Amino acid sequence: MKVAVTGANGFVGTNLVDLLLLDGHEVVAIDRMVPSGGEARSGVSAVVADILDPDAMRAALAGVDVVYHLVAVITLAHRNDHAWRINTEGVRVVAEAALDAGVTRMVHCSSIHSFDQHAAGDQLDENSLRSVSPDLPVYDRSKYAGEQELRAVIDRGLDAVICNPTAVFGPTDAAPLSRINGILRDAARGRVPAFIRGGFDFVDVRDVAAGLVAAADRGRTGENYLIGGHYRQLVDLARDTARQCGRRGPIVALPLSGLAAIMPLVEPISAAFGSDLLTRASLAAVTSSPRVDCSKAADELGYRPRTTEDTVRDLASHFVSAGQLARGRSSRAASTAPHLSTDVRATPVSAV
Repeated sequence: MKVAVTGANGFVGTNLVDLLLLDGHEVVAIDRMVPSGGEARSGVSAVVADILDPDAMRAALAGVDVVYHLVAVITLAHRNDHAWRINTEGVRVVAEAALDAGVTRMVHCSSIHSFDQHAAGDQLDENSLRSVSPDLPVYDRSKYAGEQELRAVIDRGLDAVICNPTAVFGPTDAAPLSRINGILRDAARGRVPAFIRGGFDFVDVRDVAAGLVAAADRGRTGENYLIGGHYRQLVDLARDTARQCGRRGPIVALPLSGLAAIMPLVEPISAAFGSDLLTRASLAAVTSSPRVDCSKAADELGYRPRTTEDTVRDLASHFVSAGQLARGRSSRAASTAPHLSTDVRATPVSAV
């Protein structure tokens, strides 16, 4: 089968392309640029295209059976016009191009943030309230608006499904690292001695790729599927990753209340250094993080995420083998731990 992936050079995209090739598909890898130093891969046709260009997208999707749309701008800012346009108009352009090109199915990779974390209570599922409040970050609001753009094209005849991953991490990831992987590596290096308390649902990138493929195969048209993993405290995840690399990791876990009190002072300083990590939005992400119910994906797609421990072990091995982090000597157990496979099929998605 001929399949296309927009954002093929990104974190999720590279892992998805690996899985599609493993399944024997011919892949059209669509991105805004060819990866630097990248070599041509058997079975992959690289296409440089702007997802906001309807003609370019129709040409890129000609003869394609299934398209996976992954392109998005991730930001914790409250306002970002570029992010809004890519995350909304970009979805519509790709969807309309898919409909015009006769694509048989589109899988849109949205986000858990298209659901309002603050309004969800203790548990979030596909029926939870959506991100419409103007007080929410632009990413949250734009991801839900992008889904609405897609639904308008579904109403015109496009067969499409929507997947909503939680916080994605794990191997394989090339520099520059994705946000969470970068935080975990820096913590293992000792560059983040203190972490705030608070957690989130973290999912292995390989499980996200498998969930997207399962949605293409068995998802119901117009349905959302939450693609999650397991809830963990961020500081615990950072410490576990560091220990697997033979390092200590963050020493101090700060209470959320203390950080909230000084956020009006910290946020402008963070912005001055070009970072959005220390913002009210980032604080809200870990303070308002309900447990995610993935039972719909489990029942209808056969989705089964691997354990967090497996992902952490594989990620640490990836950091070391890729030369992104030297293994320390503080943990004999970590240095002698067996390496687990980073194959995207390490935990298969079984048929239902």
